[in-house]
Amino acid sequence: MDRFVITPRVLSGFRDYLPEDALAKENLLLKLIPIFRSFGFLPIETPHLEYADILLKQGSDEIQKQLYRFCDNGGRDVALRFDLTVPLARYVTQHKQELGLPFKRYAIGSVFRGEKAQKGRYREFTQCDFDFIGSDCIVCDAEIAQIIYMSLEALNVGEFQICVNNRKILNGIAQMLGVEQNINDILRIIDKLDKIGKDGVYDSLEQLHLKKQVIDDLLSFICLEAENNKGDFLDSLLAQNRTHECFVQGLKELKEFFLILESLPLKEECFKISFCIARGLGYYTGIVYETFLKSMYSLGSICSGGRYDNLTQNFSKEKMSGVGASIGIDRLLVALKQHAIQQNAKILIVCMDDNCFLYGNKVASLIRSSEKVVELYPEAVKLKKSLSYANMRGFEYVVIIGSEELQASKVTIKNLRTSQQQLLDINSIGEYFY
Repeated sequence: MDRFVITPRVLSGFRDYLPEDALAKENLLLKLIPIFRSFGFLPIETPHLEYADILLKQGSDEIQKQLYRFCDNGGRDVALRFDLTVPLARYVTQHKQELGLPFKRYAIGSVFRGEKAQKGRYREFTQCDFDFIGSDCIVCDAEIAQIIYMSLEALNVGEFQICVNNRKILNGIAQMLGVEQNINDILRIIDKLDKIGKDGVYDSLEQLHLKKQVIDDLLSFICLEAENNKGDFLDSLLAQNRTHECFVQGLKELKEFFLILESLPLKEECFKISFCIARGLGYYTGIVYETFLKSMYSLGSICSGGRYDNLTQNFSKEKMSGVGASIGIDRLLVALKQHAIQQNAKILIVCMDDNCFLYGNKVASLIRSSEKVVELYPEAVKLKKSLSYANMRGFEYVVIIGSEELQASKVTIKNLRTSQQQLLDINSIGEYFY
């Protein structure tokens, strides 16, 4: 009788992690978590699945269209989380008495968006968030930027730039131009400047039936940039207009933000004022960030976030301020892979005879004491087969143990990069890999 065989396949926009990628992801997180903890951030976890009304109308219209929403077996209207920030608002409101404020948290987990899959971006992807809840002080905004900087420095991703703006400045410009009623649509379009260019932004703004002069003025402003002398740049803008309260407040907050950063041992060129950074999610209210790798700008933002002063308004009448950012783990993995960053030297121990395994385990333990990745091949097979396994798995060294090595308390070490071999006393093996 023929048995029906299911074709193994993965849904479009989703992926399996092979061991090499899973290890790279784990190593990345092991570098980030100590940084979060060094600033006093604590880990939390929230469910992948939330009641739909928790998530509805919290993101942009585009995000809402991408929501995975369905009825579960109990007839409940549920949805998969599209980020980790909205569940945080529900979590903090629900557990405020247990947590106390201010509260600093980090969270790492999968989020889901039914968007078009692209390089480094899938419909299920990992976000790594860190947020400061319960204070509206600009010191908190600057601390988030400092963590972004330290995280990317620790990951050794090459040159990067943290682009900073303030939504109050954009709101103020919209008020000056008399188009504040279209602000959400305008921000959504502005946020796509890097993707569709000035002409694309111009055409999209025209579809909102804005006047040509308004579009020209808007584009002229958002294309202003400052990398150095940021204080002078912001002062010059303040001198030009001190009548629109929202605009002025945004500029003053940005100036205070950079004054704090300038007091820290950070590279000034890694920060840039960029008025085209709007952040598409509708809940941002103040300073916002997007971070790009200079060598891989087309990859998009690898770390973004900002201040949200009204996020808990759907769950509580009490206002709760917050600011945070999210590191795009999947995009970073693409970047790290192209930079060919590897973990510590990987070593495979090969026993040529069954009676060599006790000695082989002893050798493995000695090498692990020097903090190297060591694997013992589980069977005594021909050397050709074990070497083939080592090459496929990306091992750099093979430690060969046969009867002669066992009797002499030695090992043979083969460097797979150079193909050179040498015989070493077991007592010297730790120094060799140190």
